[in-house]
Amino acid sequence: MKAMQISQYGKDEKVILTEVKTPAVGAHDILIEVYAASVNPVDYKLRDGALKAVRPKKLPLTLGNDFAGIVTKIGAEVTRFKEGDAVYGAASADRWGSFAEYFVVGEQYAALKPSNLSFTEAASLPLTALTAYQALTEWLDVQPSQKIFILGGAGGVGVVAIPIAKHLGAYVATTGSPRGRELINSLHPDLFIDYQTTDFSKQLTNYDGVFDTRGGDDLIKAFSILKPKGKIVSIAGIPDKAFAKREELPQAIQLALAVNARKVHSLAKKHEVSYHYFMKRADGIQLEKITHLIEKGVIKPIIDKIFTFEETQAALDYVEDGKAKGKVVITVKGHLSGS
Repeated sequence: MKAMQISQYGKDEKVILTEVKTPAVGAHDILIEVYAASVNPVDYKLRDGALKAVRPKKLPLTLGNDFAGIVTKIGAEVTRFKEGDAVYGAASADRWGSFAEYFVVGEQYAALKPSNLSFTEAASLPLTALTAYQALTEWLDVQPSQKIFILGGAGGVGVVAIPIAKHLGAYVATTGSPRGRELINSLHPDLFIDYQTTDFSKQLTNYDGVFDTRGGDDLIKAFSILKPKGKIVSIAGIPDKAFAKREELPQAIQLALAVNARKVHSLAKKHEVSYHYFMKRADGIQLEKITHLIEKGVIKPIIDKIFTFEETQAALDYVEDGKAKGKVVITVKGHLSGS
């Protein structure tokens, strides 16, 4: 089969269309013929080597986390799926590779594709929807009438987080650029802040929670808008020792991350709030709950641009450029020369 691989880490490393063996199927695995896969920032961060300490991988490496396709083979002990099922999902931390004609995952990481979505639409959602759902329900524990601030409302995660937070009954404020304003307003947040003209930290106060998808100075400023005992959860900020412990990383890495995160934890202490860094957990059962929200119209796929499989490098470049509003998807099935 064909796959898009990197042979070494590096910002200038390009994905190469490579012939590789079709992955073996374990007892609890399903083999998926990939129809579509989406691109996420974590893909180019992994390529750069920025995640080597927390997500070590063996090279050469096939990139790709999100997928949608058809089950073509099942393991001997699989109970949730059968051959021919249309599925979607996100890869587990130790098993990437959806930028390929075929991809194997444990059955616990997939779910039946939402009935109202195409494969392209379905592939755009698993990683971002799981990230937003886990941030809002597990880490922030959003309750009705709470005030929640989402940094980066037009990004791939933001466009899913806004409707989920609204569905949970929260008052939602978010940031975006003038270019993303129309898209964000279509998701009906309670407050849109143009980050190019307005400093949110001078406008917002007494918030219950912040979901940070941007990091940097925005994360630092966000501490000041929280009420005492408020919470910040970040996917773009600084990994800390608690994250390293959950990931069972070596002690040396735990200590290094503890040092790196001193500033944010000092801010958390100063403002009497909590800070948590996390990476999404692949979870097929939770994805089934998300499927219900998709089929009810709560969550809708928002796709910025579609690339063919042979244009995977261009898709990565486009996402890394930071201008995508919503998701970028790669169509795999039927888009290879000679296939």
